[in-house]
Amino acid sequence: MTYLSTKTYGHELGLSAVFRQWKATSHCNQLHGYSLSFRFVFEATELDHRNWVVDFGGLKGLKMALQYHFDHKTVVAEDDPKRKELEALQELGVADVVIVSAVGCEKFAELAADLATSELTALGLGERVRVAEVECSEHGANSAIYRP
Repeated sequence: MTYLSTKTYGHELGLSAVFRQWKATSHCNQLHGYSLSFRFVFEATELDHRNWVVDFGGLKGLKMALQYHFDHKTVVAEDDPKRKELEALQELGVADVVIVSAVGCEKFAELAADLATSELTALGLGERVRVAEVECSEHGANSAIYRP
């Protein structure tokens, strides 16, 4: 038997991130931003002593990690050819720049899954609970799902 539970950090949380997909041939290669949302699906084959997969209130570290990476941030891919110029925005005091391996909903969902897995481990839940999937949404029409 498998139990699933979900935790959503919606658009209303204000994870407002600016990024660009420098490899795109469309306008997506320009800086643009969204208030991102994340939906986590946690999975366990057995429940805890409260009959829960995970204590939603105990995920404060995950929320903080999402805020660190996406709350009013300029998110830059480590291979962006304009990385140095974008990092200079932080030195000028006009942006809070975060460097990640790659940008886009798919890669943000993967990063969020890694953050959630780290949080589960820190909470001592890594043996019983796993991240089944993470959905990252730019808005109501565009999202991507990552399944570890």
